[in-house]
Amino acid sequence: MESRRIPHAPVYRTLPEYVRHWAETAPDRRAFTFVDHPSPGSRGVHRTLTWQRLDVRVRALAARLAERAEPGSRVALLCPQGTEYVTGFLAALAAGLVAVPLYPPGLPGHGDRLVGVLADARPTVVLTTSRALEEVRDFCERTRVPVLAVDEVPDAAAENWRAPAPDAGATAYLQYTSGSTRAPAGVEITHANVVANARQALTAYGADAHPVTCVGWLPLYHDMGLVLSVAAPVVRGLLSVVMDPAAFLHEPARWLRLLAAHPRAISAAPNFAYDYCASAVTEAQKADLRLDGVAALINGSEPVRPGTADRFHTAFAAQRLPAGAHCPSYGLAEATVFVSAARPGEPIARFALDRDALASGKALPARPDDPRAVLVAGCGTPAGQQVRIVDPLSCAVLGEGEVGEIWVQGPNVGRGYWNNEPQTRRVFGATVAEAVDGHAHDGRWLRTGDLGTVLDGQLIVTGRLKDLIVVDGRNHYPQDVEATAQEADPAVRRDRLAAFAVPGGTAERVVVVAEHARALSLADIDVPALVRAVRAAVSVRHGLRLADVALVAPGTVPRTSSGKVSRALTRARYLEGAYTAESAE
Repeated sequence: MESRRIPHAPVYRTLPEYVRHWAETAPDRRAFTFVDHPSPGSRGVHRTLTWQRLDVRVRALAARLAERAEPGSRVALLCPQGTEYVTGFLAALAAGLVAVPLYPPGLPGHGDRLVGVLADARPTVVLTTSRALEEVRDFCERTRVPVLAVDEVPDAAAENWRAPAPDAGATAYLQYTSGSTRAPAGVEITHANVVANARQALTAYGADAHPVTCVGWLPLYHDMGLVLSVAAPVVRGLLSVVMDPAAFLHEPARWLRLLAAHPRAISAAPNFAYDYCASAVTEAQKADLRLDGVAALINGSEPVRPGTADRFHTAFAAQRLPAGAHCPSYGLAEATVFVSAARPGEPIARFALDRDALASGKALPARPDDPRAVLVAGCGTPAGQQVRIVDPLSCAVLGEGEVGEIWVQGPNVGRGYWNNEPQTRRVFGATVAEAVDGHAHDGRWLRTGDLGTVLDGQLIVTGRLKDLIVVDGRNHYPQDVEATAQEADPAVRRDRLAAFAVPGGTAERVVVVAEHARALSLADIDVPALVRAVRAAVSVRHGLRLADVALVAPGTVPRTSSGKVSRALTRARYLEGAYTAESAE
């Protein structure tokens, strides 16, 4: 039986050094478990690597990669979710190469993005698995990049191999942004960045002092999935249990079963996943669940809605889900991932803000029952870094309650964008104007492109700067308009709609493109009535006239590789006329 007491590791500079440490000090302890669901009714087939076994596989593959690529070359990971993905990522780092976490070409709707990313990264080697080898080779044939199956490299390749001297300042991997507001760009994350952010996350969620199990279904090519399911467990020597995102989407109860099965489980998911669980998990599936051992449920990657947390906790109160398990958080790829987090065990910080004041850049309180109030959750306090709210035009630091751009400074902030020096200078090299709050603001800052404010010490994220809808001099947050639209009629599919502005005659025109619910066909829906309901709700709540409401089929609204709706791509497709046939003026 494994001891739950995990000794602290010395401070190392790279993830492969930690793997080696745990292989030497706790060789038989479980490191990574992939839970496969090979059939619809499967409750999971577990495949596990111990730290010793992981170390052997990492060194064997690193040795093979070192034969094929020069230090600093890129290695693209086109592996399915699983232990081979973890091995491939860590082996690239161990060999002194630059990993590029991606996905197999079969991921629906993301083939064009994959082509673009590979053209930008220019990898020397592509890693996959024997199961996906033929598909990946066919995809990479025109690029003439050699493809290597992780699971076909023999253990013997590790013999006599010596790792290069670790360089904490070297680039460890390129984290390609999801492209929700612009074309994907590769963020250069150094070895020091990822180790620092792993430590920041461990501290923020209480995993530095107590043993926990990291349980996740987020894709490992996603920044939050990579840090929480790979980097943080490696730094702390924790067990990481991973499942495939498709297995979660097919049956969300599978995620909850894994949470119940592992003591002090920590997991992360976007806001929509908690709503999905609350609505889709059946009473029969809840019957054998005990969630009282859950340590922290991180809610991030998209706006955190207090109502979602309430619905989730109400749905699983009988399963003894701890009231303080929900941790609204904020982060972005340019900061490795984690920036700010609510701590486990604390109640969610809730704020009701005046919508009109918010539109003019002020966070003023409102009555929670006021229909024009905006209800938001606080995303806690910075995780071992500095955060400032800055006027995006004057670059002056703003005071508490003033809305501006969120700027970040810390050891986790990436080096910059791969092959894009002008954008790197603009985003990673920002400097603040004279301070107004008495604090020093020296050095370079990361401009996140996100808008927010600080109230009662809590970071509140209000939206994306580039997504902001400005009509007649007033600011409107698209996610706020979307929330109103999806509540106006039950035929609107939740979290599958986009609000944005398009050029008009004398002013910007505001458009909503929304998918209808999967359970309904377009013929079953009174589309004119739905459009009237959405327009009326948005008009009353936001004082905003919608120029167009387009109701489209499920799966039509494009999403990023991390699952978020891509407003930029939806807008581009709307302007191209892609939704004309089903739109309703």
